[in-house]
Amino acid sequence: MKTQDEESSVEARDMVEAERAFSKSIAVSAIRCSLTYVLIPFVFPLVGWGAGLGPWIGLPVGIAAIIANIMSIRRFQRSDHKWKQPMTVVNVGIISLLVVLVIVDAAELLG
Repeated sequence: MKTQDEESSVEARDMVEAERAFSKSIAVSAIRCSLTYVLIPFVFPLVGWGAGLGPWIGLPVGIAAIIANIMSIRRFQRSDHKWKQPMTVVNVGIISLLVVLVIVDAAELLG
């Protein structure tokens, strides 16, 4: 049987891991947005990289961002974090937007 200190230590570790998962998912989503809306349309042409590169980069990064957000939701749901529900709502909103971007990228690649 665990002592109260051990239980609180486990809960604290779960909260830290949940926050870390959320931070990673937001970072991946931010990278995807930076690529899609800043680097690909403005910076890439300045350095001579051609058009049409966006979907090739955006699709895998978007899928990775969706996976990272799902992992974040799972981690928060397993923890007893005080921000569990708000972070789940934020993650679901981000996933919804990413799904739209992945569909747009896939449609552009398919023609």
